[in-house]
Amino acid sequence: MKVATLRPWLLLLVMLALTVMACGFGGGDGVPRNAAAATVVVNSSTADWITAAAAAFNEQEIESADGQQAYINPIISAETGNAIVQMQNGAMPDMWIPDDGVWTEIAADQGVAGFGDDCVSVATSPLVIGMWEDVARSLGWPGRDLGWLDVGSVAADPSAWQYFSGGQYGESLRLSHTHPGLSATGANTLLALVQSAESKTDAVTPTDISQPIVQASVGAFESAVSWFSQETNGLAREMFNRGADFLGAGVMYESDAVIHGNGQIVPIYPLEGTFVATHPACINANSSAEARVTARLFRDFLLSDEGQALAAQYGLRSADGELSGPWLSAENSVDPDQPAIIFDAPTVESIYAVQELWRSARKPINLVMLLDSSGSMDGDKIENMISAAAAFVTQMGDEDYLTIVEFYTEPYVIVNHEQVGPSRSEIINTIRALQAGGDTALYDAVALASSVIAGTTSPETSNAMVVLTDGQDTSSISNFDQTLIDKARANGTSLFTIAYGRDAEQVILEQLALAGNGRFYLGTEASIADIYDEMSAAFGGSVGIGR
Repeated sequence: MKVATLRPWLLLLVMLALTVMACGFGGGDGVPRNAAAATVVVNSSTADWITAAAAAFNEQEIESADGQQAYINPIISAETGNAIVQMQNGAMPDMWIPDDGVWTEIAADQGVAGFGDDCVSVATSPLVIGMWEDVARSLGWPGRDLGWLDVGSVAADPSAWQYFSGGQYGESLRLSHTHPGLSATGANTLLALVQSAESKTDAVTPTDISQPIVQASVGAFESAVSWFSQETNGLAREMFNRGADFLGAGVMYESDAVIHGNGQIVPIYPLEGTFVATHPACINANSSAEARVTARLFRDFLLSDEGQALAAQYGLRSADGELSGPWLSAENSVDPDQPAIIFDAPTVESIYAVQELWRSARKPINLVMLLDSSGSMDGDKIENMISAAAAFVTQMGDEDYLTIVEFYTEPYVIVNHEQVGPSRSEIINTIRALQAGGDTALYDAVALASSVIAGTTSPETSNAMVVLTDGQDTSSISNFDQTLIDKARANGTSLFTIAYGRDAEQVILEQLALAGNGRFYLGTEASIADIYDEMSAAFGGSVGIGR
């Protein structure tokens, strides 16, 4: 897989290190003078707990044996695959809490050593299918147990979905999980499908993953996935905020479902079995002696009665798998007897193999990218847009299709429904040739892109439109009205919009994204590369880790 762009937390760690060297842990970063500080990187599902625990730990002013105060700063949230990418780029924390121990082995295989020898589980949480309660009941839950293959088959068959749902929640069951190159839950979703198709509880092998029945099961599930989230916690939050029409079900941890579902998203424990995250706190063997001591003291605090009680407040089971606290209760549909079947932890090779299967099994996208090349884009704006769009195309799948509409005084199709694999270099060269000039025909560009999708839509692909503009429409014949919105979101098209700077038509772009079950981004010259990188993940682009 391609390496993701450098994330802001790398800069944060570098700045912290410079402050430590210059000031002896004193001054504006909040670390007490002469304290022994340690940095911690955590997966998104434990981030809120670890942040609260660090604050409680720091308040107690715990001292090491040599009398130094132990201090945790900062807490940085990064999904497991993304964390490995950042560590490859030099951002090495003193403690890392991935989802499972196998990810320390993957890190070592990717050239990031030092985390595999001193790991202790600090909390657990089963992987579940978070589903709106009304949606789950329409499928027969709780009287009927649901499984990975059940949900995948219903999602892949719109007629079956209509039968069960009565058409209340859209034409199909919209699913989501995290990107398997960035997040452990994404990789484990795919592995759970393999385990289920093979009817196995012990770890599957690359040979198992290559079986036709497995590939069919993964393909059926992935055909219904509308987008891929970068983080598990964010998936749960967005699912709740945007409702059942946006997303009927998402794969997440039990803790994410109960904390962010507000009693309306229930954890479905798949009948075939599932994985349980052990959230190991791993000490970096290459950190300084003082930082390692602080990290171990903090891990001891996480495992103390106080730390475990705090974990329960964030929907996590204890390190021993015990349930307590207000969230892990029957009122939130949490079952203490579940999961009844737990899959064995995967191997490094099985994770690589299932990532490879996913790249071929995921549904290709039919994407129309709208790029504003009007006069107001002149200078750094268009240069940064060109660079980000070219990187996006680099990360697209070989089987994806791409149309590019350049728009200024009028819109023009400059790449016409090309399959990316055979045409990648030519497409990138076309993007790099863009020049700024003229007015802005945004609405006409959206209308043209909608017509392109209507003429190229296929059951074998997912339709999407990405719209970037930095200004107001100044030359369109079309109007922005409900007719244009309906045309843009027709054929199940997901709409992603970017307001590139303060002068862009933010309200209109937000309205388009909301209507098209997509996302709106407010971009700047500094952030545009990260926005395209995030969209690449959403479309299943080649980001994160893997072979």
